[in-house]
Amino acid sequence: MTSLYDIEVNTIQRQPQSMADYKGKVLLVVNVASKCGFTPQYKGLEALYRQYKDRGLEILGFPCDQFGHQEPGSEEEIASFCSMNYEVSFPMFAKIEVNGDGAHPLYRKLKSDAPGVLGSEGIKWNFTKFLIDRDGKVVKRYGSVDKPESIAADIEKLLG
Repeated sequence: MTSLYDIEVNTIQRQPQSMADYKGKVLLVVNVASKCGFTPQYKGLEALYRQYKDRGLEILGFPCDQFGHQEPGSEEEIASFCSMNYEVSFPMFAKIEVNGDGAHPLYRKLKSDAPGVLGSEGIKWNFTKFLIDRDGKVVKRYGSVDKPESIAADIEKLLG
């Protein structure tokens, strides 16, 4: 099985980046969208990032347009929206697919390592979150309704 750290992603500026760059960090990987009822979670995600980044937390945002066409913009529009509306400073990445034949290898790995309810692997909606420990192991999967602040205690445990 491929290690999380063997996967390559593209930044929101479309530059290749290896997940190995995040080795030794606690990660919260989130599929995001700008026009979703859960979009205000950007505020909570940014608060978590600011609170814990110096202790080793990285939040990685992956825009996805597979749910109700709620992320229609270009990477430039997404980056501008996140900056202007939520002062997002955590790393954002190029738009990807999280389900289906075109699902990004990162999401194939995350879904395989942490299936959802009743063992289903599909991502149900925007703002599904995966918490990953410093060794690259997926510790927990959270649904869209799980607010970022409710994950703080689990992050604290992993940061030590």
